[in-house]
Amino acid sequence: MPHTHEVTNQVPPLSGYDVSADPALLEGLRREGAGWAEAEVRELGVRAGGEEAQEWGRLAERHSPVLHTHDRYGHRVDEVEFHPYWHELMTVAVRHGLHGAPWRDERPGAHVARAAKVFVWGQADPGHLCPISMTYAAVPALRAEPGLAEVYEPLLSSPVYDFGLREPTSKRGIIAGMSMTEKQGGSDVRANTTRAVPTGEDGFYALTGHKWFTSAPMSDVFLTLAQAPGGLSCFLVPRVLPDGTRNAIRLQRLKDKLGNRSNASSEIEYEGALGRLVGEEGRGVATIIRMVNMTRLDCAVSSASGMRQGLVQAVHHATHRSAFGARLIDQPLMTNVLADLAVEAEAATVAGLRLAGAVDRAAAGDADEELLRRIGLAVTKYWVCKRAPAHAAEALECLGGNGYVEDSGLPRLYRESPLPSIWEGSGNVAALDVLRAMGRQPQAVEAFFAEIDRASGADHRLDAATARLRKDLGDLGDDPAALQYRARRLVERMALVLQGSLLVRHGHPAVADAFCASRLDSDWGIAFGTLPPGLDTASIISRATPQPATTPA
Repeated sequence: MPHTHEVTNQVPPLSGYDVSADPALLEGLRREGAGWAEAEVRELGVRAGGEEAQEWGRLAERHSPVLHTHDRYGHRVDEVEFHPYWHELMTVAVRHGLHGAPWRDERPGAHVARAAKVFVWGQADPGHLCPISMTYAAVPALRAEPGLAEVYEPLLSSPVYDFGLREPTSKRGIIAGMSMTEKQGGSDVRANTTRAVPTGEDGFYALTGHKWFTSAPMSDVFLTLAQAPGGLSCFLVPRVLPDGTRNAIRLQRLKDKLGNRSNASSEIEYEGALGRLVGEEGRGVATIIRMVNMTRLDCAVSSASGMRQGLVQAVHHATHRSAFGARLIDQPLMTNVLADLAVEAEAATVAGLRLAGAVDRAAAGDADEELLRRIGLAVTKYWVCKRAPAHAAEALECLGGNGYVEDSGLPRLYRESPLPSIWEGSGNVAALDVLRAMGRQPQAVEAFFAEIDRASGADHRLDAATARLRKDLGDLGDDPAALQYRARRLVERMALVLQGSLLVRHGHPAVADAFCASRLDSDWGIAFGTLPPGLDTASIISRATPQPATTPA
């Protein structure tokens, strides 16, 4: 080989590291009452950062699912073929309880432990977390019909991933999907035209219509919306009926998506498919919104996870790469960029874990935490998911042209990053839902500011930002048009004040100082890498340095 092909100044692969060695994650896990799960989170983190799991995720993404509408003889089969590694990823996720397990776990912190596991295991492959998240979120909605919940909840929380086309109650564990949106309405689900006609059997309806987005079509059961005689209603639709025959669910095509390509998303046709009513007729939105609200937690946590993944890759690269006579990590402008990315990632992580804690306490009957969960999830889902694409782009740019190449893994992260902001309600939907919560439950606003006020007096910049937010909300009063026009800006500021208060109370002092100086004190540019001078960037970046695995995968 000619000497011109000698490889120098290239960064070694980042593999065999501990994804869970994230101070903000582990501190939040303990703080929110799930320290008992740390050993399992660390075990999963080591596995997620190992070569095997990273290869599972890479190949499951590279070899996207394939739809088979008919078998070789012309029989309708409506099956989706996945890469074998998809099933390995799902098996690990279900075994570790990333699906519906927390609803059956009475230990305080069960939902926090699950959120931490989603955070670390999602860095192997985020695509398979879509059906995992929907299975988790289906349980609260299904509880609107106690008889159905009694039958299906133990299966939705089982630690066994039992893939295959069989009647759900005959399986050792099941996965749930969601089928809401239609081509004429999108997020406006009240425009749905799918019809549900009572069959005469108690609780059974025949559904006919077309669904524009049904993710994870190989799930065992789906929560879906359709127009019943009493209005838009929620139904549980199995793929296989109690007599063992296939339900009339036809897969029309799989979506050719920007990212999330390991997961199948489809258009489906209900041709008289049988479903069971969940809740009351005409209360479909109120029923299924319980599921939507819970997916928001995973949107926020997975966005924070992606930020952490991009940040660690950027720091690893800058540590080993030299340019202009010095390592990148030692050059002032790069330290500004990396520290800014680190602050964003830690703020997202601390907020996600706090809201997971609110889910835990709300499930245990804490009314104030339920109010915080309601408004805080919508606020955080809006902002954290909005920040993820810009964060991924900047992390990619830290690697330069190497980051633009598929081998680095950063293009895959970048393609994935817009999805959580779109999933189950894009930015406008989330922002408007915050206004809806404020209007319908004013006490939710009180709970939100009560959480912020726990940091009162600890940082003058946070105090000033909180006072401005209170004043602006008061000045807008009851003017719906003015509120809606400014919804994004208001929700953004609510998110920043919430993140700032959590970092001031619980975060590393250097991170909290940088956050308040930039995000709350207006000394910050539009792009990452515009932190003001005088900050302890070295301490901030040190928290993002990848750590080698110290326990067996």
